[in-house]
This record gives sequence, structure tokens and C-alpha cells, in this order.
Amino acid sequence: MPAATALLVTRDEVLLDDLLRLAAAAGVVLDVAHDDAAALRSWTSASVVLVGADQLSAVAGRHPVRRQQVHVVARGEVPDEVFRSALAIGAENVVELPAAEGWLVELLTDIADGGARPAMTIGVVGGSGGVGATTFTTALAITAGHDDRPAILIDADPLGGGIDRVVGLEDQDGIRWEALGRSGGRFSSRSLRDALPKRDGLAVLTWSATPTRDSVDVAVREVLSAAQRGHDTVLVDLPRYPDPVATEVVSRCDHIVLVAGLTVPAVAAASRVAAQLQESARRLHLVARGRPAALDAEEVAAALAVPLLTTVGHQRRLAESVELGLGPVHSRRSPLARAARTVMRALGDYSASAA
Repeated sequence: MPAATALLVTRDEVLLDDLLRLAAAAGVVLDVAHDDAAALRSWTSASVVLVGADQLSAVAGRHPVRRQQVHVVARGEVPDEVFRSALAIGAENVVELPAAEGWLVELLTDIADGGARPAMTIGVVGGSGGVGATTFTTALAITAGHDDRPAILIDADPLGGGIDRVVGLEDQDGIRWEALGRSGGRFSSRSLRDALPKRDGLAVLTWSATPTRDSVDVAVREVLSAAQRGHDTVLVDLPRYPDPVATEVVSRCDHIVLVAGLTVPAVAAASRVAAQLQESARRLHLVARGRPAALDAEEVAAALAVPLLTTVGHQRRLAESVELGLGPVHSRRSPLARAARTVMRALGDYSASAA
């Protein structure tokens, strides 16, 4: 099955004609299953699954495996029992035609752009203040981002210094979180990337100089979903304190990297953060940062019960490089650059072996 194929389950000829037309506009092939048995054969391999309301109860009776990108499509007003069956199959939403035609075209266009494989999503959080988690997140994003393998760096900490400043993109035009929060609705992956400040293969989503959180909490799920569809890698700089945005992001990350300092107070603080993350993170990893005379990184990893990925040594003139707009990995031989490559290789291999 091609990467950009959508599975449609329906016997409703009118609904079929409508969705064939919308799929053609989006450049996506529809694999049509006329009953629940045929639907199960392509259920896990399709990029997106559209279940017609006429076949929903039959599909629900088969108890298909839970997966992302399942949507129920109906014509006209939807009765209550459709919503109950949609929940039973793990559908993300129920949409009505013709009102949702534009939404469906955007959904299918995103599938054509992004294919079947969502981006590897990595959240990074500091175990204590001043440990350099934001700098390391940026180093990972710069390492991952290339023109042929685009990455996006998302700042989920409104009280931080602004991750665009670390990259050196604070003077570039582009939308910030607040604008996305006000827009509402679903986001196209292509439109999101085109609207953000970017350099080479890296796009950056951050906050304005006076951040406001009220509208962003609602938009974070759609923004993250669009980011995952339109990029190869998503890097998120997470706050140390729990909040709705951070909680939503952590639940959708493939990996969480905890950056911990190698001092007794830093390890004590990191233990609290690790305990909090282990309740919700899928895979938690440790990156240690410290000077040679500090605590042993392997012993710290054992004390935190978090596997160690690498240790980052002191990097001279790092602050100067960031202030000049060169970013934290101006030299490929720097400690940050080497550590970032080690982590990206390790997490990429981990994800491939777990897939």
C-alpha cells in the first residue's frame, strides 16, 4: 500500500462519491472497504482511516486495534449512537459533510505530504535550573534538521528566555504560539511550517516577548499533530513544572530526555523531576552535564533509575556563540555537537528497533 493511502470504510454510494472527489483534490488514493472484514485487512497499514457512519457499528463490533488518525464521516446530522461507537474504535472525531469538506481536504493533503510515518518526537526537560536543557534541546534540533529531513523545535516553556534566541532566529518574521492559539481549528502541516521562522531544515515555534497562555492550551494538540505530520523530527523544550501544555506534550513524545547536572543539589532536584516523568513518559533517558571533577554520571544514572545516553562536558565560549547568533553547535567538534549526534543516533536506533 502506498504511504499516502487513506482507507475508507463505507457502503454509502453518495458518501463514497463525495470522498473520492475530496481525495482526488488532495492527491490521495482511497482504498475502499465495503464491509468491516475488508476494513481490518488494511486497518493498521493505511495512513488515515475514514469510517462511514453506515459501517461504524459493524467496525466497532470487530474491536479493531487502537491507532491514530481514525475519523468517522457522516452526511448530515449525526445521531448520538454514532459518537458512542466512535469512542469504541478510538476515533479522534466525528465530522459531518458537507460542512467538513475543507477540513477533510486539509487532512488528506497532510497525509500526502507527511506519509504514514509520524515524526520521532523528543521532549527535553532540565532536572534543575541552569543545567542547560534549552541549549541541549537546540543542539539536538540543529543536528536533526536538514533540508531533506526537516525538523521543528517547539518551545513549551512560556517563562523561558525564548528558544528562538538560542537558535539565532529572534529577528526573523514568523508566527508565535499566541497567534496559533487565537486561530483555532485544525492546522495544516505545510501551512504551519511555512509560517514559522526557520533556518535550513529547522523551523522554530516559540513565544512572543509577552507570552499569554490562555488560548494556547486549547491549540497545543492540533499544533503538535501538525508538527508531527510535516517533519521528520520534533524537538520540544519542556518546563520543569507540570502544566496542561507540558502534560499533553509528554503524553505524545516517543522519548523524554532528562538533562541533569552532576552535583548533589542538581541530582536531588533531578530525582523529583524523574519521579514525575516516570508516571507518564514512554521512554525516559538521561543526559548528564558537568565538569570532570563532578559526580560520576553512571552512578547518577543508577541513583535516578534512568538509563544514561551520554555525558556533555564543559564547552568554552558557548554563551558568546549564542549571543552572536551562531547557535550552540557552531563547531561540529564541540562537546554539545558530539553529544547531540550521539543522542540522535541512539534514539533513532531505539525507535527503529522498537517499531
